[in-house]
Amino acid sequence: MKRIGVLTSGGDGPGLNPCIRAATRMALGYGLEVMGIERGYAGLIGGEMIPLDARSVGGVIGRGGTFLGTARASEFKTPQGQREALRNLNRHGIEGLVVIGGNGSLSGACALHRLGFPVVGVPATIDNDVVGTDIAIGVDTALNTILDAIDKIKDTASSHQRAFLIETMGRDSGYLALMGGMAGGAEMVLIPEVETPLEEVAQGLLDAYVRGKAHCIVVVAEGYKPGTQAVAAYLQERQEELGFEVRVTVLGHIQRGGAPSAFDRILATRLGAAAVRELQQGNHGHLVGLVGNQIVLTPLEDVLTRRKDLDLGLYELGKILEK
Repeated sequence: MKRIGVLTSGGDGPGLNPCIRAATRMALGYGLEVMGIERGYAGLIGGEMIPLDARSVGGVIGRGGTFLGTARASEFKTPQGQREALRNLNRHGIEGLVVIGGNGSLSGACALHRLGFPVVGVPATIDNDVVGTDIAIGVDTALNTILDAIDKIKDTASSHQRAFLIETMGRDSGYLALMGGMAGGAEMVLIPEVETPLEEVAQGLLDAYVRGKAHCIVVVAEGYKPGTQAVAAYLQERQEELGFEVRVTVLGHIQRGGAPSAFDRILATRLGAAAVRELQQGNHGHLVGLVGNQIVLTPLEDVLTRRKDLDLGLYELGKILEK
């Protein structure tokens, strides 16, 4: 193997740049050339590639986002798009590929693997829903952003004796909401993995008011049904009996931005370097993940066919701590 490619795909998040940096410098250490593929699979289909050297990735370790760019690429899901991607990889002399991203990105990596191209995946998604790793790149920084927001909102909520619904990202996973709510001392957490009737939410607010609390913080995962706005409407109709005025804050894409935390920089560095090492050693078609502080390999096929379940024991712990 003489030349590898590196791409970031799907949603952005903190820690992608440190991962690109580590993969690049590890490859250079092996005497390999490195091509950065811009705009993910869309750039792979379009042949948008730039050479990377040690200086190309200098100064990026503390930057959020991805300097290679990222994009959604529905065309890559088609046989024609995958053939065009393979053609461009071969045209540029790329013999192995590091794919950094979440489940959608890893699906693309697995498609290339099935076509016989050497590829290794790296988990990077703030949703933390990728099988084969305890935590994905970007999660720790996103949690710290959420925690900062909860702490600040709690200040203003106490000043006005209000209840706040704070919506977090996570798609169908309640991980960010659960961990953010636990770390922030929220009175209630609503996640898609646990059905919580609106009446129970209202009772939670009433109980907090009766106990003499100056505020009530409810962290809501975006995947929770019937959704944050439905919860807000239900509670606002009952404000007088519940005691708290109700407000909503949707954190949105602020959770994706910002300089990566020390943990995310170290995690991204370890996984980016490990991905290149496995490519060099011929261990293709795997995800490199962190399990129990050890780098482990999981076949991409297993990553995509299994579901990563939330630890509901932590949810029960959170309910105890809410009292």
